[in-house]
Amino acid sequence: MVHKLLALLMAVVLTFCSVVIVSAQDGSLISAPAGVLMEASTGKILYEKNAHEQRPCASVTKVMTLLLVFEAIDSGKLSLDDTITASEHAASMGGSDIWLEPGETMSADDMIKATVVASANDAAVALAEHISGSEDAFVAQMNERAAQLGMNDTVFKNCNGLDEEGHLTSAYDVAVMSRALIQHEKIFDYTSIWLDNLRGGKTQIVNTNKLLKTYNGITGLKTGTTDDAGCCISATAARDGMSLIGVALGAATGKERFADAAALLDYGFANFAIKELSTPEDLPESLPVEGGMEPFAALSCTVDSNVVLNKASADEVAYEIALPEILSAPVVEGEKVGSVVYKTGGDTQSFDILCKTDIPAASYSLVWGRLFNSLLAL
Repeated sequence: MVHKLLALLMAVVLTFCSVVIVSAQDGSLISAPAGVLMEASTGKILYEKNAHEQRPCASVTKVMTLLLVFEAIDSGKLSLDDTITASEHAASMGGSDIWLEPGETMSADDMIKATVVASANDAAVALAEHISGSEDAFVAQMNERAAQLGMNDTVFKNCNGLDEEGHLTSAYDVAVMSRALIQHEKIFDYTSIWLDNLRGGKTQIVNTNKLLKTYNGITGLKTGTTDDAGCCISATAARDGMSLIGVALGAATGKERFADAAALLDYGFANFAIKELSTPEDLPESLPVEGGMEPFAALSCTVDSNVVLNKASADEVAYEIALPEILSAPVVEGEKVGSVVYKTGGDTQSFDILCKTDIPAASYSLVWGRLFNSLLAL
């Protein structure tokens, strides 16, 4: 009787899990017209709704602006201590800003803080002009970087997201550029700020991402609101070793935007888990070599990746090792001789098995020497 009750309970649980997944994938998870949930380490899409529909995204545009800013820092082109002077053009921006005056100076650190926390349009343009000489030149770089990332739905017309004809992206592309930005972990020093100040305390700024106060594990990332775009967000959060990116574009209100982001992230954390792959313990350390100067070739295989597991379908990780029984000389260091293939659900990842050393073909003298030694041993 107990076993029957347990079986019935398990069936109910599995049925409920299936319902959760189906209802999520039919588009009812969020109210926004477009959205995506991505696992950050793998780029795997866990949920999508009109993911490639081209839409304006308001100040979420600044994700790409900030990506180029942090890449400029990495390359040495920009330092956080650099002094940035606001131009007439930068100071003329409307919408959310920090009221820069033409000729006013701030450190790059403060300009980034203003861009991230207060979503300041004027600060974003000042950063762009400092890096590229003009906003137009910077926007060209934005589009070039978008193409490199495979953001095929995106055309940028400005660096701050103010409404402009033809300035379009998609929920999928926003997730892609968000994933690229959060690889620069310094960004979290800014996206985690709730309240701060500029100009020596004269200007107070409050983060536009209200999830910082309400969502467990939230790490960022960027909100945006305009008449054309509606209320948009790219929200990042991390729990139990898994990092998620939830994108909602075109929500009717700010409240719905944050509810959609929370629903996306909740769905991800409830239904998926991350597992780190590693080199199989039964991978041979070497293979015999026929006709070589050495009898064995040492092998290496670097496995450094993650896989997303679906909790509801009880995904498991299986792997296969593909290797020949023997190698033929010559063998070159770094030569691929086999592979380790991991399979999880419908996903497959393959990693090369390489030779660790050069093994030339055996010389005639070595062959005759080995034959002579074998005859002596008889």
